[in-house]
Amino acid sequence: MKKTRFNAHHRKLGAKMIEFCGWDMPVEYKGLIEEHLACRHAAGLFDVSHMGEIHVTGRDALAFVQHISPNDAARLSPGMIQYTGLMTAKGTYVDDMLVYCVHPEFFLLVVNAANTDKDYAYIQSVKGGYEISLDNASDRYSQLALQGRQAIPILQPLTDINLAPMHSFTFAFGKVAGKECIVSRTGYTGEDGFEIYTLDQEPGILWDAIMEKGAPLGLQPVGLGARDTLRLEAKLPLYGNDIDDTTTPLECDFKWIVKFKKGDFLGRDVIVRQNEQGISRKWVGFELVDKGIARPHYPVFVDGKPYGQVSSGTYSPLFKKSIGFVYLPIAKTAIGTEFAIGVRDKRLKAVVVPTPFYKRDY
Repeated sequence: MKKTRFNAHHRKLGAKMIEFCGWDMPVEYKGLIEEHLACRHAAGLFDVSHMGEIHVTGRDALAFVQHISPNDAARLSPGMIQYTGLMTAKGTYVDDMLVYCVHPEFFLLVVNAANTDKDYAYIQSVKGGYEISLDNASDRYSQLALQGRQAIPILQPLTDINLAPMHSFTFAFGKVAGKECIVSRTGYTGEDGFEIYTLDQEPGILWDAIMEKGAPLGLQPVGLGARDTLRLEAKLPLYGNDIDDTTTPLECDFKWIVKFKKGDFLGRDVIVRQNEQGISRKWVGFELVDKGIARPHYPVFVDGKPYGQVSSGTYSPLFKKSIGFVYLPIAKTAIGTEFAIGVRDKRLKAVVVPTPFYKRDY
């Protein structure tokens, strides 16, 4: 298994380690619920060095990003970030990703750990005649995510970047604990916070400095378990569960990332046609009415008949109820619509509810 450069820190803290996408990663330290609530109420520190980083450079860098993404990267100026999808010719997802505009001839694509090699191979396969260079730089990067309402008080004393004026989905270059870094105001929890990237080969001081500064403010290290429950409460999709190469941005309620007027991109004709004709299914949030927990892949029943499966589901540590996401026929997606989920040998009642389940209040 691959190990991040913070692996020894996790083991020193007694983290429960698991194999995740070929990486030796912490799933929890003190416990999922405690870590989840620490992030919601104070702050959490995540090792996300397993994520993929792909460099697109050259005179056609912007044109190429426009080709593979439905969002409009031409709107980005240096220091801005965009959430988007990496599209197939069928208008479905190869992955979802963040696009960082370093300058007009240098874009950083941040992709999911499970998909890094697949994404890079795919990007190479659609390079065509674009005058660009591609570099899978993932193994050179280390990345931490500091999330929660205490993120600025914790991080600001450690960096020469002025954090407060930074807008969401922007980034800056600077030093953190003496290390050269990229700091972006992004995250995967629904909280305010920052993601910190460095190419330094000995980044352990970043973890130590942030943990030391954050301890009096309630900061806790957070593993993959709470990362999943946090993102689910915030309606942030997980590739392989909620989106994949069978789903389009319209079906998963991410129409806002599709900029139809920007010009051509992979899968545009399919998405335009779907937008005109309407979608047959839609990704919606639910909560269980009956007692139980609906987990990923549990069977779904609409009007008594099988209809797919739960895409994401968990017990919400914040709301203390079973919540999740599912694709339903478009006629059954109105708020308040009831359906059933198979949990063990029972069919439990579920109801469509508004999402996201959680929105921060600060």
